[in-house]
Amino acid sequence: MTVIASCHCGNTRIALPEHPRKATRCNCTFCQRTGAVWAYYAIRDIKVLQAADQRNYSTDPKVGSHHFCGTCGMHTWGESIDWSAIYNDDGTPRGGEDAPIPEMTSCQVNLNLVDDLDWSLIEIEPLDGRNGW
Repeated sequence: MTVIASCHCGNTRIALPEHPRKATRCNCTFCQRTGAVWAYYAIRDIKVLQAADQRNYSTDPKVGSHHFCGTCGMHTWGESIDWSAIYNDDGTPRGGEDAPIPEMTSCQVNLNLVDDLDWSLIEIEPLDGRNGW
């Protein structure tokens, strides 16, 4: 079942491969201000159906970028490094301190942009981005 995320004006539409089961609510200063709840997908698994008048913002383009609708201003999606791929469960880097940072492989979609989403099916995990970035 394809799920569609859409900004308020409809200029940005993103097809998700399935109803998400897990998501995060990040408390970093950026995500807290935009109010996003993020579901994560491999970039190859989502399809941007429409992206007219997109705007981007990043504090460091090498590690991630946030995308917005330039018309209605909704925070629609983001792309970043899949940090889970380079860290062990205990938080230590895989391959040691000198391990290379991988390319951007993860896409986050703001679930607040999905109409009629069944929130009862989604486990929302707090993400301490304020202290962990």
